[in-house]
Amino acid sequence: MKKVFIAGGTGFLGRAALEKFANGGVAVAAASRSGGKACGVEIDRIDFFAENPDVLADYFEKKDFDVFVYALGPDDRVMPPASAYGYFREKLVVRCRDILNAAVRAGAKRLVVLGSYFAYFDKLYGGALSLKHPYIRARREQEEAALSLPAETVVLELPYIFGVPENGKPLWRDSFLAHYDKYPAVFMTGGGTAATDVHGIADAVYAAAHCGSGCVPVGGVNISYIDLLKKMLFYAKDSRKVYKIPAFIGALGARSVLKEYRKSGREPGLNPVKLMTQIQNKKFYIDPEETERALCYDKFNFKAVRDIDGELKKTMQACYAERFEKGK
Repeated sequence: MKKVFIAGGTGFLGRAALEKFANGGVAVAAASRSGGKACGVEIDRIDFFAENPDVLADYFEKKDFDVFVYALGPDDRVMPPASAYGYFREKLVVRCRDILNAAVRAGAKRLVVLGSYFAYFDKLYGGALSLKHPYIRARREQEEAALSLPAETVVLELPYIFGVPENGKPLWRDSFLAHYDKYPAVFMTGGGTAATDVHGIADAVYAAAHCGSGCVPVGGVNISYIDLLKKMLFYAKDSRKVYKIPAFIGALGARSVLKEYRKSGREPGLNPVKLMTQIQNKKFYIDPEETERALCYDKFNFKAVRDIDGELKKTMQACYAERFEKGK
């Protein structure tokens, strides 16, 4: 490996990966829509989703890299105008394929694509999730598009991730916790999720740039939604209790949420009704040893198992900064 290029180098995950490569002595270049500088690396300003693929190929060729990291695209917390599938397909599949193809044309021999663990579980459930959730459908198609290219490709299927982005504004408050703001208690179904922190993702990207192939689910810690919410509230200085409810009760409540979305002309990537009965009542757990084996973690002295509490605490403090001002 002579050089790594990171598309999305100022983003939450892209910046962490850039710092990992730079601190590890790996030559790295990067670009993002905002541009900037990190770890002594000048990050070019490019809107990848708007740029012509031929122009990108010429630009990539000048950068002379052999590993390309794709850290672009919306996640499931984005609420686009209907139809959600059209939006996510354009961003996650069409543009991703064009950008990756431009990198391959410019000489990239290895591709590392940041994907979603929902695609991993959709395969385990025989495609049932992608039938109901446009975001998951697009993620599955993204994997297929990436793996079809003539390069050694690793798609990292990422779980819940905690940490504070450079702008200090995690999405967890507006996209998740705000749904409970008007209630005296918090209610959640009995499932669970894999989770990691932003440094765990940086390790996975670094390892994937060196070895591994195909789709790799990224594990860290497995935790029930009940326990995760309790930790979130504790670190956010929120004294409310968390109660477990049956999935069908959650689905009933989600119907009104879906109705409000439709009235506003928006459509979520994850159907909130089916979210309760297909996802949040299931244990979406990932064996961290599977990640370690697939990405040869032993070569780098990495461990997939994470103690996420430190980054979770920082995340909640950044989400509710007003509660942590001096004297409060």
